[in-house]
Amino acid sequence: MSDCIFCKIIDGEIPSDKVYEDDKIFVFKDIAPKTPVHLLMIPKQHIASLAEVEDEHQELLGYMMRKVPQIAHEAGCEKGFRTVINTGDEGGQEVYHIHIHILGGGGKMPFA
Repeated sequence: MSDCIFCKIIDGEIPSDKVYEDDKIFVFKDIAPKTPVHLLMIPKQHIASLAEVEDEHQELLGYMMRKVPQIAHEAGCEKGFRTVINTGDEGGQEVYHIHIHILGGGGKMPFA
């Protein structure tokens, strides 16, 4: 999508602090981190939100979930991390390209 900020990051049109990339996903540091480690994992395929996931996305989302622990560990979250997927306006989603927040590195987080 030409107006999607995350698609532009994937395409290199907007700079980012890339942490990991392969043929399916792109991971970069959040520009307004909430914890010492705050990464965003985005699929290279544009999917607007978790509410719009279809059966055809199952393999990609499964792949992303399997990569989260590896990425979190490599970022220094050996003792644990939190994942968040905001969905829709009331769910706090600001960019309509599905993304997983990977948070950690600051000690035990309060329950949310």
